[in-house]
Amino acid sequence: MSRSPSLPDTPTRDIDPDLPDSERLEALREHFEQLVEANEQLTTQLEAARERQSSLKAQADRTQRENETLKSSSLYLATVEDLMENEVIVKQHGNNQEVLTEVSPQFSDRLDPGDRVAVNDSFGIQRILSAETDARAQTMEITAKPEVTYADIGGIDEQVREVREAVEQPLTQPELFDSVGIEPPAGVLLYGPPGTGKTMLAKAVANETDATFIKMAGSELVRKFIGEGSRLVRDLFEMAREREPAVIFIDEIDAIAARRTESKTSGDAEVQRTMMQLLSEMDGFDERGDIRIIAATNRFDMLDDAILRPGRFDRLIEVPEPDEEGRKQILEIHTRRMNVDDDVDFAALAEATEGFSGAEIESLSTEAGMFAIRSERTNVTHEDFEAALEKIEAGESEIINSANYFFD
Repeated sequence: MSRSPSLPDTPTRDIDPDLPDSERLEALREHFEQLVEANEQLTTQLEAARERQSSLKAQADRTQRENETLKSSSLYLATVEDLMENEVIVKQHGNNQEVLTEVSPQFSDRLDPGDRVAVNDSFGIQRILSAETDARAQTMEITAKPEVTYADIGGIDEQVREVREAVEQPLTQPELFDSVGIEPPAGVLLYGPPGTGKTMLAKAVANETDATFIKMAGSELVRKFIGEGSRLVRDLFEMAREREPAVIFIDEIDAIAARRTESKTSGDAEVQRTMMQLLSEMDGFDERGDIRIIAATNRFDMLDDAILRPGRFDRLIEVPEPDEEGRKQILEIHTRRMNVDDDVDFAALAEATEGFSGAEIESLSTEAGMFAIRSERTNVTHEDFEAALEKIEAGESEIINSANYFFD
């Protein structure tokens, strides 16, 4: 604890009345200078004391507020379900318990069904909260654009054209659809074996458009408590409507849109409730607005028929394994930044990689570069690609061709 500074001594001066006037005046002048110096010291100490007083007062106020907070009981989040004359029905978040409670006059005229409120242990409403979207929904918005462009995608030119027509053109050239008199496609579903470029397509769309891009995985919509998954879906679409134009990308949609069964387990029931909320948001009573939807899956055979009908996904685009020309194009894309020798025969490599996906071809290019580094070279030769191909084929599992990928 700091100590208060000591006060300066008050200057005193006894002047002999028998002194001549000149000496007496000089003595008075010296005494006056001592008084001025003491006054300045006192003024400085007074200002420092006032600053410390202000700091201590703020600290005391903060400590008092913290003390009051610690003594007060915690509040719980709830939603207003229904309003009566002097009572309301509120549902507490988490356990979904519904309670009929009285409401004070200060809140009765300001409450509406659906409002988020804070309640105490007795379910009395203490505060009306703003209608903020779920924080998990806000984190799904992509703020930094991916660096992937359409030029980075090879072997699926027709699929790229269809996605651009269905997603990009309605956002950048809506007048084309107005002049023809048609509504643009509501959504696009990309399906095919893993590693064929479905997610790359969505990244390219995010890069090429100025729309808000919201990305999620289907498994992120599966929540533990009843109603949380459907609420998250509702908040996602509400956030997209607030930020129109927007693109929503749902990866691995089969996690929540699998074919409905007669299962009675609570987990399956919650997944189905989430899917029904998604169906309602995609093609429900309310207008969706300027929102485009892209979804991707490698288990097309598992999807429920309801989500595949027109109005929800107007375009079902298969993204197959690349053909020989497509594999050559993908090899050229992934070796653009590599120091490749002139003797590398991309046509021969494309022929030798039959059944490879785009991701596997990218892995082949990386492995070839690793063989060059191992040999302490900066250039990659055709022999490096052949060695990489042998390594991949020796350690890979059976490659599933797109023709045999979907099950009956």
